[in-house]
Amino acid sequence: MSNGLISNSLTAAGWLPRRLVLLTASFLTLLPAVAQLRPPLDPVGDSVAIRRLFDEALTHGESYDNLRVLCKQIGPRLSGSANAQRAVEWGVAAMRRAGADSVWLQPCMVPRWERGKAESGRVVGVKGLTTVPICALGGSVGTNGALRAGVVEVHTFEELAALPAAQVQGRLVFFNRPMDPTKITTFTAYGGAVNQRGQGAIEAAKRGAVGVLVRSMSVGVNDFPHTGAMRYAEGTTRIPAAAISTAAADKLSAALKATPALQFELRLTCRTLLDAPSFNVVGELRGANTSDEIIVVGGHLDSWDLAEGAHDDGAGCVQSIEVLRLLRATGLRPARTVRAVLFMNEENGTRGAQAYAAAAQKEAPARRAFAALESDAGGFVPRGFSVEGTPAQVAAVQQWQPLLAPYGLTEIRAGHAGTDIEPLAKLGAVLVGLNPDSQRYFDVHHAATDVFEAVNRRELELGGASLAALIYLIGKAVL
Repeated sequence: MSNGLISNSLTAAGWLPRRLVLLTASFLTLLPAVAQLRPPLDPVGDSVAIRRLFDEALTHGESYDNLRVLCKQIGPRLSGSANAQRAVEWGVAAMRRAGADSVWLQPCMVPRWERGKAESGRVVGVKGLTTVPICALGGSVGTNGALRAGVVEVHTFEELAALPAAQVQGRLVFFNRPMDPTKITTFTAYGGAVNQRGQGAIEAAKRGAVGVLVRSMSVGVNDFPHTGAMRYAEGTTRIPAAAISTAAADKLSAALKATPALQFELRLTCRTLLDAPSFNVVGELRGANTSDEIIVVGGHLDSWDLAEGAHDDGAGCVQSIEVLRLLRATGLRPARTVRAVLFMNEENGTRGAQAYAAAAQKEAPARRAFAALESDAGGFVPRGFSVEGTPAQVAAVQQWQPLLAPYGLTEIRAGHAGTDIEPLAKLGAVLVGLNPDSQRYFDVHHAATDVFEAVNRRELELGGASLAALIYLIGKAVL
């Protein structure tokens, strides 16, 4: 039957809208390119199924209400904390309410770091600039009282390495490289600046510095410092590390130009304790046919301690749970088994990801990790997906774009899919990351502003429906 005959007959039947007719025609033109990658396309049936998933999410979605409980009744969930354990218990109950066939806990030992109570920074010797918004970076040592020293400002590790020893020894190194505002994708800007947070203390200690201040990883200019993981290296002195708000960083830079001899006083009481036991939460919806092939969807349950972890990554957790509910509520249970995983310890160790991958390795080959999806880029309006796999697998996912574009999912490209699912690539899984709009993400990322009120209900529910739609398609695909 020709494209035109199909379109005319379906339209005459009175139930196929014009947009779907055009969608059907576009898919038929793609058939020769994808025939070897998946069974014959069913654009009409797939379109109707995806519409059902989005209708269910936008009328009866539970992601937002689940997130409210996670944020307001539990709050910050740093690995090894009492709140992290409460979040695990919440996750089990939420999975069961969503209709998972089975729910279990997967143990892992996690790092335990505490911020402490007294945390402050102030400039000494400059009029009009005293108290400065700072926060300890995750994993930092404390200052053991007040640490007062001169400050040297640099923008790169190369600039630091080129300074004479006398300009660095005994001082605080102030890393003041901003995220590049010209990058349209803010995650690209983040990638270009974050090494000073992760490795700054190592490089500064090599030159004899006594501590580091790091400009917060944010595109905006404000007075909210952003924490995040940092690390030390064997053979180098462990020196205190703190983030300074972007607005304060600009002021400190200006003050240094006017008064190079100013001093900065830093107080941190953070400490690292022994590793603690914790868990991933796993909920499974068994496949209708090929239940031995697993599709994972997940986010990380832990969060930094400055706020409620609403976008990072409460959003990804509730969206992953919602996938199970949507598939069950609509009766669109895939042939393959779907597992929602709430990973523990993404922020400062990825121990949960390692534990899940080790368990999946033991399951193989009896149960194959077929695909894995991750939501860890915020609960903002979804724009598309990034795919890690072979060129043929990336192309196969891209062929579904006409089905997904009506829901704003217009960007499907090769790229990093997610930290927690990354180890599953070694088991042959295709990796996919949900990509929401990124423009506001680094206003809240790792800062006190990452609260429930910063999340929009509709945008959050759209993200859960987007994951469910792609899982429905992957559930019947040959990738």
